[in-house]
Amino acid sequence: MTAVRVIRSEWTKIRSVASTVWTLSLAVVVTIALGMLISALSRSQFDSMPVRDRLSFDPTFVSFAGMSLGQLAMIVFGVLVVSNEYSTGMIRVSLAAVPQRGTFLFSKVAVAGVLALAVGMATSFAAFFLGQAMLGSHRTYLGDPGVLRAVIGGGLYMALIAVFSMGVAAMLRSPMLSLGILMPFFFLISNILGNVNATKKVGQFLPDQAGSRIMRVIPRIGDDTPYGPWGGLGIMVLWVIAALVGGYALLRKRDAQ
Repeated sequence: MTAVRVIRSEWTKIRSVASTVWTLSLAVVVTIALGMLISALSRSQFDSMPVRDRLSFDPTFVSFAGMSLGQLAMIVFGVLVVSNEYSTGMIRVSLAAVPQRGTFLFSKVAVAGVLALAVGMATSFAAFFLGQAMLGSHRTYLGDPGVLRAVIGGGLYMALIAVFSMGVAAMLRSPMLSLGILMPFFFLISNILGNVNATKKVGQFLPDQAGSRIMRVIPRIGDDTPYGPWGGLGIMVLWVIAALVGGYALLRKRDAQ
């Protein structure tokens, strides 16, 4: 089967599964709604903030406050795209139809990744504009230095989170096991490692902490992160590549089951 036909097949699979629509919709709604709420609260509390917080106030980054929850929906999307076929047993049929396992996996990742990128970009721009509207006089503008980079970076970040999850799901195969590892890792472990002095330097190089650097325009006072916005995104890309390579290696080695 040619790569074009495999890509078309994967697009049909994604469109026919209701869970992908729901998870992507949830990512959009949660990211935008929470971003608007935090932006509105920041505007109302700005005058009472400590001077240190006001000096490092980043209106662009505040509008992406919902990304921490929105990324969880993108994780679910990425995991389900890959592992649904294992849980239903359809993986045997798929690999029988496409015995070239590299073509099979990377066609799936390409289709789902492009979809995640389109949704991520739309969500990022919407979160930015609506968040800035909530900030009122404390807002920033798309043409200000670094802002467009941060907004585009927000869309890239969401897409990379989804693709990273696809790679992990390809390695683990089980949706429950994949979600059971990824959810606490991003929601709890990464935050703990990044906020404890003894492990902070390690936490800076985790995919979500490094990648989210691209969305920040104004650095925090005393921030000693050893890389910039694009460097952080580059670190995240390396994590994604590692996950995909691992998924591909195990897919080639194992039987379809």
